[in-house]
Amino acid sequence: MTIRILSETIASQIAAGEVVERPASAVKELIENAIDAGATEISVETREAGKRLILVTDNGAGIPAEELPLAVARHATSKLQTAEDLFEIHTLGFRGEALASIGSVSRLTLTSKPEEQLAGYRIRMDGGAVVEKGSVPAPTGSQVRVEDLFFNVPARMKFLKSDSTENRQITGLLTRYALAYPHIRWSLTMDQRQIFRTTGSGNQMEILQELFGAQDSKHLLPITFAENTIRIHGYISSLSLNRSNRKDITFFVNGRWVQDAALTAAVIKAYNTMLMVGRYPVAVLFIELPARQVDVNVHPSKAEVRFRDADQVFSALQRAIRRGLLAYSPLPEIQAVNLWGRQAGSEPERADFTPAAGKAWEEADAASETTRPQSYLPMEPLPLLRLIGQVAATYLVAEGPDGLYLIDQHAAHERVLFDQLMAQYRAAAVPVQALVQPAAVEFPAEKAHTLAAQLPVLRELGFEVEEFGPNAFLVRAVPAVFAAGDPKAVLQALVEDFEEDEEPLAAEIEARIAGRVCKRLAVKAGKILSESEQKALLLNLEASQSPRTCPHGRPTMIHLSAALLERQFGRTGAI
Repeated sequence: MTIRILSETIASQIAAGEVVERPASAVKELIENAIDAGATEISVETREAGKRLILVTDNGAGIPAEELPLAVARHATSKLQTAEDLFEIHTLGFRGEALASIGSVSRLTLTSKPEEQLAGYRIRMDGGAVVEKGSVPAPTGSQVRVEDLFFNVPARMKFLKSDSTENRQITGLLTRYALAYPHIRWSLTMDQRQIFRTTGSGNQMEILQELFGAQDSKHLLPITFAENTIRIHGYISSLSLNRSNRKDITFFVNGRWVQDAALTAAVIKAYNTMLMVGRYPVAVLFIELPARQVDVNVHPSKAEVRFRDADQVFSALQRAIRRGLLAYSPLPEIQAVNLWGRQAGSEPERADFTPAAGKAWEEADAASETTRPQSYLPMEPLPLLRLIGQVAATYLVAEGPDGLYLIDQHAAHERVLFDQLMAQYRAAAVPVQALVQPAAVEFPAEKAHTLAAQLPVLRELGFEVEEFGPNAFLVRAVPAVFAAGDPKAVLQALVEDFEEDEEPLAAEIEARIAGRVCKRLAVKAGKILSESEQKALLLNLEASQSPRTCPHGRPTMIHLSAALLERQFGRTGAI
């Protein structure tokens, strides 16, 4: 094949693919430029998840009229003069690629006015080509209007996720930068609906409540740590606040939001032995160190960094978190307990369990699980079992034709509820129980997008949930099998379970949602069941087509055969 030099248009679109992967990437580049310009007020407006419109307005220093054509040219920047400056970067932007890359895959209009300039100046690009420029009335600052993103690269458009996912990306980006720069007044509007607004007061707790919700933000602990040239400050979660995934661990390095697997691993390791398997902390941490000790020129998106002494940074991060946890963790009280595992003189706690419904108890579940429910496949049925009793308020003991069965009551109840709900769903006959008092639930903006995308599936599963104001929802009815459960706990579990970028296949999303709901509403370990409740659970499990695992694949029971018992007791020879 003949070797050719690529045209400027193709070269620009290739470069844009590295910088602008999705609408949130364009928003990130534009707000970083606004921060570098010294803006104290930044507003972002999007339509159709940023695909139709991204409008970023700031009151920063502005760009002089004579420099505006250079601002949209490739490799044009005011932040670097020599190669040596790459090792002393103190700004968020420095490559001189953002506006040119965005302009090559959209219809871009840039309007800017410095304070000393009498009028503003505007330049408009269409697919990378300048089509208009001239003077216009404008306030001090800059406004970037990005329309029809990826209109000339339809292949890139096909790789975008749903509008809900793209909106969630943008919301997460804005709330995190608002947290890092609380002195800036931020606002975000999506499809003419205001998502959030900050006061610019400098109060980080205000932004934390927007990012994690008022309830969760109460469990965030402030930490400050300094060692040699490294300074770490921010917030970590108490042991009572944890997640089923890592996405709520956020890092800023010298004011730049970065996503670093090694830093995340350092945080998780600092919580080692303190959290259950499969649970992860919440953290927002700001790491500051001399510019020469960190390389931000690793990737065009500037989302990755490389440390000169990575081990020093990681160990400092772990020590900072450990010291914070120890400082805030009170010494445990010593309680007198009897042989049955409860406080002396206390009454045993009773569970509320029926074959058709479970009550949502909020204690943590120590069992790890996979992130997707097990396929609904027939398995070998259980033999008829004779109930013997309950052990440690967690396991049922039953006798079968060939030995003993130890049954995990939580996993077994998960399986029972899941089978009931999925059978009703497949028959398109899910009995619904209306709530006497509708339950209102409010979420942070980012998580509200997650739930809103799943409302149609929840409706098919028997949940009547509707949007009720900004980032709020109203639960009016639930499936009858969950009538005794807490509808707020169900919605919170769903939001927590769905990963930021994850979009389950249509064929499995119902099973996944049902599995997560059943896990939250199933009877928990530590609850004493009456004899009738134990028998009801056992009978329902015997009727299941997949009785040996819960919907997430964890075993519901252990079988101790008669032969094994004979060997253990030495009845067949040496043990």
